[in-house]
Amino acid sequence: MALPVKKFSVGAIQVAVWKNEAKSGNVFNTISLDRVYKDKNEKWKNTGSLRQGDLPKAILALQKAYEYLSLREPEAAEQKREMLAEAMA
Repeated sequence: MALPVKKFSVGAIQVAVWKNEAKSGNVFNTISLDRVYKDKNEKWKNTGSLRQGDLPKAILALQKAYEYLSLREPEAAEQKREMLAEAMA
């Protein structure tokens, strides 16, 4: 199983950054967002469902991931912003 490039945790919230490659050869990053918890048998589990109190933690973890990706690949981030701006125009 592939490992994430980077993980950010804030409390029980985890954001992982993954490196992916398209069939065309283009390399891109994706993120996953999970909340970890112990079930009734004390085993660790993951879920994509968040509670209201998890939202500020998720925002912070996502901001950290965005900052990591933006600082790591500033030229790629700028190109993506330009492409998005052109698409929305």
